[in-house]
Amino acid sequence: MMNHQIIDLSADDLAALRENLHEQLLFRRDQLQQLSASAMTRADTLLDRQSAARTEVRVKLAASARMVLADVEAALGRMDRGDYGACHLCLWPIARERLMIVPQAGFCARCQQVQGVAR
Repeated sequence: MMNHQIIDLSADDLAALRENLHEQLLFRRDQLQQLSASAMTRADTLLDRQSAARTEVRVKLAASARMVLADVEAALGRMDRGDYGACHLCLWPIARERLMIVPQAGFCARCQQVQGVAR
């Protein structure tokens, strides 16, 4: 539902973006599965500093992967609903160049800065 302008994305652009998002979806799911499996295999290791640091890195990687996965799933949902490419805040179109770099972007560059969101 675009109130301000039509998004400047061709059918080929949308297809490429959907494919990119789908690849990210598969990658993040696989990444989370590997991180989870890695955590289980190291469960009986002694908790020295090195293994604690590895655990902390794994936890942070998993949190980041879950966040990106949620953004990717939301972007695919917006594509399915037909409102992909509209900024969540101002409802103006997100620049094509931005979407080609960050296809899961939910904010235009201006609103991204206002929100202070690093996603």
